[in-house]
Amino acid sequence: MDTYAKNSKQMKGLGVYELSGAELIHFAGEIGRIASANGMSIGSCAEQFDLTECGIEHNCCIDKQLIEEIIGCKLHAGKDKNQRLECGCIESVDIGTYNTCKNDCKYCYANVGWESVMENCRRYDVNSSLLCGGITAEDRVSKRQVKSLREEQIMLPDC
Repeated sequence: MDTYAKNSKQMKGLGVYELSGAELIHFAGEIGRIASANGMSIGSCAEQFDLTECGIEHNCCIDKQLIEEIIGCKLHAGKDKNQRLECGCIESVDIGTYNTCKNDCKYCYANVGWESVMENCRRYDVNSSLLCGGITAEDRVSKRQVKSLREEQIMLPDC
């Protein structure tokens, strides 16, 4: 897991520290071995180290190939330009809202603190089109121009 400015406060006191290259390879090897023994595959996203020898593929959170398999068509989507160089995710739009998840994972960068989560949850309105609260006079609403990433070219199945 990576430490970000947004999750560093929550992670204090957990004993988290940066692994050296050798420690990381050993740890990743154990994870890969456990996954393999349980019939699982494992991948990492935006990792600088090549962990394939540990049984860990370089992968991505928003995986173009997987999405294409799921929806049954090709996508015309490039790498997300707003992510780190090592990130393999395709361009996307977040639909979530920070400070709304009650799982309270200490490593999460989407919550800055439990108090913020609880305040947002108190503002929840089942009739609102937003995930948290409603549109107020101070809010600015703007339409975002979006286009489909679906390839229009019909693809024949591989024979």
